[in-house]
Amino acid sequence: MPLPLRLYRGAGHLFSPFARLFLDARLARGKEDGARLHERLGQPQRVRPDGQLVWFHGASVGETLSVLPLIGEIARNQPVMLTSGTLTSAQLAAQRLPPNAFHQFVPLDTPGAARQFIRYWHPSLALFVESEIWPNLLGELHNRAIPTGVVNGRMSTRSFANWARLPGSAASLLAPLRVCLAQSPDDAERYRALGADAQTTGNLKFVGMPLPRDANNEAAFRAGVEGRPILLFASTHPGEEALAFEVHRNLRDTIPQLLTVIVPRHPHRGAEIARLAAEQGEIAGRRSAGHLPAREDGIYIADTMGELGLFYSAATIAVIGGSLVPGIGGHNPVEAIQLGCPILSGALVGNARHVYAELAEAGAVKMVKDASSLAEASARLLMSTKARADLVQAGRAVLARHEGALSHTLEILKPFLKPSP
Repeated sequence: MPLPLRLYRGAGHLFSPFARLFLDARLARGKEDGARLHERLGQPQRVRPDGQLVWFHGASVGETLSVLPLIGEIARNQPVMLTSGTLTSAQLAAQRLPPNAFHQFVPLDTPGAARQFIRYWHPSLALFVESEIWPNLLGELHNRAIPTGVVNGRMSTRSFANWARLPGSAASLLAPLRVCLAQSPDDAERYRALGADAQTTGNLKFVGMPLPRDANNEAAFRAGVEGRPILLFASTHPGEEALAFEVHRNLRDTIPQLLTVIVPRHPHRGAEIARLAAEQGEIAGRRSAGHLPAREDGIYIADTMGELGLFYSAATIAVIGGSLVPGIGGHNPVEAIQLGCPILSGALVGNARHVYAELAEAGAVKMVKDASSLAEASARLLMSTKARADLVQAGRAVLARHEGALSHTLEILKPFLKPSP
């Protein structure tokens, strides 16, 4: 084992006695599920299904969404376990995993937790989604000769530079992978440079299942906002709501009936956003409190879980959050395109750079730099049916180019899966 990995493993042993204190601190900040902390310690209490079990691991919501169609196909024939590390992804999994699939929280990457987790579940195939590389989990899988791979692999320039400083460690973790399926040729090249036998299969984020919409809730919302143009800020982070308020103020004289809907990435921030609105003289109804937008309301905070599809469907245009403040890296714009919603985005989209680059080249997204350019682009789109239709049409053309990513991925995984009956 290369020295950096031995040091990492040793640090994990030293950390292990304090793991519960670490998790308790996260629980106090609302980042863990108190009833399921044992899962984070590698102590599952769910009964393992009989026979072959395919394990997918994705960090959070974006990764979960990207592999749901793949999980759906595989779960037709055998059990599937999905792990993730965030509360929002766990809630999403509970809502959208198909029959014969279930969710667990990923254990902390300590030697003991990783060993207990792999020993208990002993998957027949382990697939890490996008950019997840956990040395102890991968080491346990390799030691037990469990087929392991990467799907929808993403290797950022920054991650590649970090791993390239540790070539022996990177090769130790990546060279034994049985499959390494990358989103793009650039990602595949970086994986290969680190020792993985990578190939490009396309980006599963372009072929994900459309977000669900409750027909009754959507009908009630549409009835309450009938005739009003809707500017949606989707999956926002701190700092982006202030921009939303500024853009709304810039537009409301020109578009007096405008309704600006804010869907925070983390719904528990609803009260905080409402306070920010009040400080700026805006009255904002909160969906979590059971409110629908009143005719006099200019701001509406949709601080509930699992309803983004409803708002993409109802919105006139949408601004994709996580792209207007540093440190986030953007969120998946495909969900909006799938539901026919024209989109705008900030320029800070490093985590989805290939998706945005392809959409921008095709004319399927408007990229902006600041509140002023965002207000200008929003006004132009809100007042031009043709401009909105052109964006939607271009977006759908891009999605059509990626229709084969799912079937290509399934074809490569077929030798590791239970045959169809």
